[in-house]
Amino acid sequence: MGTSTLGLKRVKVIALAVQDPARANRFYGTTLGLEPAMENGEPVGFLLGDIVLMLKDGWYGTPTAEPNPRITLECTDALATQAALRAQEVTISDAVERYDGTFLVGAFLDSEGNKLWFCSGG
Repeated sequence: MGTSTLGLKRVKVIALAVQDPARANRFYGTTLGLEPAMENGEPVGFLLGDIVLMLKDGWYGTPTAEPNPRITLECTDALATQAALRAQEVTISDAVERYDGTFLVGAFLDSEGNKLWFCSGG
């Protein structure tokens, strides 16, 4: 697995907006037969290989036929990655914060204004 000079390693999480979480969980768990992804003993989504597909109700916009996933890139050290991105004058849209007591998570904007998330820990 290649690691970039900024410490980015792989896509870790894709989050999709859902309107009906129960229906979406049935679709991904039963219809598609995906295994649940667990974190601290709690279900957080479904596994696609080693990528977690999270289903998000409410906070992440409205489902659409247009592509709308949230992509999170795993990195070695989120604070170091944030510093390296800033040094290259990349816009940090969401400064690194601790999430769920385990992960450090932040986001930046690509050249087109797309938000990409990055995280370390876990």
